[in-house]
Parts: sequence; C-alpha cells; structure tokens
Amino acid sequence: MAQESSHVARTAGPHRVVVIVDQNSNPFELGCATEIFGLRRPEIGRDLYDFRLCSPEPRTLMRDGFFTLTGVADLEAAESADTLIVPNRPDVEVPRRPAVLDAIRRAHARGARLVGFCSGAFTLAEAGVLDGRRATAHWQWADSFRARFPSVRLETDVLFVDDGDILTAAGSAAALDLGLYIVGRDHGAEVANSVSRRLVFAAHRDGGQQQFVERPVPDIPDESLAPVLAWAQERLDAPITVSDLAARASVSPATLHRRFRTQLGTTPLAWLTGERLALACRLIERGESRFEMVARHSGLGTAANLRALMRRKIGLTPLEYRHRFGLGISYVAGEPAGTRLIRAGRDQARRVEEIPPST
Repeated sequence: MAQESSHVARTAGPHRVVVIVDQNSNPFELGCATEIFGLRRPEIGRDLYDFRLCSPEPRTLMRDGFFTLTGVADLEAAESADTLIVPNRPDVEVPRRPAVLDAIRRAHARGARLVGFCSGAFTLAEAGVLDGRRATAHWQWADSFRARFPSVRLETDVLFVDDGDILTAAGSAAALDLGLYIVGRDHGAEVANSVSRRLVFAAHRDGGQQQFVERPVPDIPDESLAPVLAWAQERLDAPITVSDLAARASVSPATLHRRFRTQLGTTPLAWLTGERLALACRLIERGESRFEMVARHSGLGTAANLRALMRRKIGLTPLEYRHRFGLGISYVAGEPAGTRLIRAGRDQARRVEEIPPST
C-alpha cells in the first residue's frame, strides 16, 4: 500500500523534532540529530525546528558507559513530536523498553514522522510499525534483522530509505545523509545546502548509494575524482557527457566508471544527473518560474525532462516544488536590470545570460 509522502504539513510553530534517548544509545547519531535539527541557524535567519531530547529515565547511561545524560525531558515530550527519532544502540538483541515502544506506536498512530538511524530500524521493527514496509539498517546486522523481522522489506545496499512517514538510515555517517535529506524535504535544497556547509559535509548523497564502498589502496599516488567533479559542477548547464568527464580525468570511460563506483558508490551519469537536479531545485527556489529556462540552465534540456526527473527523484513536480519552496524572485543590488545571478557548483555565483524578469 502506498505510504504518505515524507513532506510534512506546517504547524503553527516550527516543526517539532523529538529524539528518544535510551540506555546504551549511540552518541554519534544523537550528535548528528542535534547538529542538524537542534542548532540555531542565524545564517538562515529563522529556526528550522523545535528540537527536544527525552528519555524514559532521569539518568541515561550512554553507549559503553562513555557518559551519563541528564537534564532532558521525560517520555511525555514524545507525545507532541511531529518527527520522532527513535533510539539506536549496538546491543540489537536486547529488547527495547515497553514504554519506548508504546510511545513510538502512539506517535505513528497520530501521523508523526518516524526516523531510525543505524540500528534504530530494530527499534521501529520491534514496535511493529515496519511490518510490510521498506527499511534499511547497518549492513553488519542485516542477517540478524531479517531473521527477527521477516515481514520487513530490508534494503541493505542503500544509505537510507524514505518510505513516506517512516525513514531509516544505515551505518553511522548515513545519519547525516538522511538528516540533510529531511531538511531538504522540509525546507528546500538551498536551506539544506546552507546546513551542510555549516557541517562541512556534502549536501546530498543519494539514498540509493551503496552502504559499503570498497576503497582499495591505489596503485598510483592520486586517483581522486575531486578535480573532475569541481570542473563539472562549474559547467552543469553545458552538454557534458560521461566521455567528457573521462577526457577531463585523462582516463577511459570504463576507468572513470570504476573510480566513481569505488569512491562515490554511484555511476558518472547518476552523479551528473543528481548535480543538475540539485541546481534546478535551487533555481526554482530563487524564483525562476519558467521551467524551460530552469531545465536549460541546469543542463536537463527540456521542461518535460525536468518534470519527469523531479517527479521520480523528489516526488514533486516543478510547480509543486515552487509552491512549497519558492522564495520569490530577487535581484542582486548593483546588477543591471534583467540580470539574474544563479549559484552553480560549489555555491559559486556566476552570471548567466540576460534574462528579462518574469511577468
């Protein structure tokens, strides 16, 4: 059965994100949630979320006794969550507290969005909310998860899974990927890029990328893709092909493909399409209402292609995306009338052709 979109309705105040912290919880994923959803964003000019921690006990001993967490709210705070992030812990065979599982079930019943980082999928499955649903978890626990929860459609070769109102992330670093993905879903690509810049982290790795990327010691000193990626990001509106990328890297297309698979866990074409789609989203957010122009300047060709890709990858049409995230047209002070600046590549502003203002 189709699930509701992970796009969430706006409430009167900021969307409330609540994290349940339980005995032996992993501090890394807690830190990821705090960094992404809990910090103030003066660079954006508004608070994105109302963030809270809660626990079933006044004192919670974190993983391996590293430290004790105190001074957070009790489980009652979970009752008002718009998004509830569930506990994740390394001892996946240990049953979760009934009170925690009940709080998750109540949140799910009232329509809250549920998020599980790493082994958090075990918590969600134990609560019974993943039956018949898609999810992921850390690859090292895949066999154990399938044995315990055969009714869950576990996907082990991805970074995260968006199954509508329930989202799960794989190993530790994928918590950052999923968190930024959620910010992008809630507030748009430009805001997600701002959050990622503050984190000094890549704005978006596609959820379908591999969890475990082999990184053998190279035979030559430097096979980094960074130079060719930077070159392509500055030319997304040009008709760049995989052969062009290979020529820029001075390798064959087959070698380039292997390097992308090894270093990024994806293909050159998939990476290029993802970059162009991200640029298209930023253009729409900045006020460009002519989708043929968006498609042209993002390298996606036609409005029809833009519409198909956005529908497939984001779940929204360009018009729906503009209504949700568009901030109106803005011009840069001092620029001639009709000149618009767009951002491309690594947030470097560059002038595009003279475009008359939309009427």
